[in-house]
Amino acid sequence: MTDSELFERIGELRGQGRSPKEIARSLGIRPAAVAPLVRRLAAQNAADAPEPALVGCWVNQGWSEELSISGQRGWPRGAPSQGCAGLATVVVAREARGMKVSACCILVDTHCLGVKSTIGPRVMGRDKLVDFKRGVYGGYEDPPLDAPLDLAQHLVFGAIEYARRLGFEPAVDFDACAGHLGTWSGPSAIRFGRHGKPMYVAGPYDDASRVISTLERSVGQGNFDFLVGLPA
Repeated sequence: MTDSELFERIGELRGQGRSPKEIARSLGIRPAAVAPLVRRLAAQNAADAPEPALVGCWVNQGWSEELSISGQRGWPRGAPSQGCAGLATVVVAREARGMKVSACCILVDTHCLGVKSTIGPRVMGRDKLVDFKRGVYGGYEDPPLDAPLDLAQHLVFGAIEYARRLGFEPAVDFDACAGHLGTWSGPSAIRFGRHGKPMYVAGPYDDASRVISTLERSVGQGNFDFLVGLPA
């Protein structure tokens, strides 16, 4: 299959609502090979179509804990994070066809890894958006904050740039959600890391040894902190 044929086939599968991981499995290639083509497809589609109107943007309270922000942005911060420092959950919803909305959820590790996972885009009736948000933010102590879109852009795209400097790429499925955030040129007004220093907290599905090795190569031993749970 030529490059142009592969790009065309990926476009057909994306049009069917397939995720990048599903496309990779269907075509028998690595997700890392699909990701740049999905980004190219998303950029092409964005250039050809007007940006759908923004319905709403939300972020969890305490998202800025242990971060610093330059300038007088006036962004809402809310209550302390209740033990979730270093994690930010962003939901962006835009208008879709048939009086529906298209919503994405983006989980951001603001201390180290950048975009860890995404949900969506999911197309739903406007009445279901409340349920979607409730499911996303149900694990937090406090309800989400209404956020301006530029906060979501600085938070998500800025975390990606920070993580890339450390050697980490965003979750493969992020490309499907990137368009919901709109166009952003940077740089971010947010200083990432835990008080400016990379801090890695191992998740249950992480390859912790790989992450730590990557940090040792990018910033050197002693220039980052980490917390890795002991095996049961």
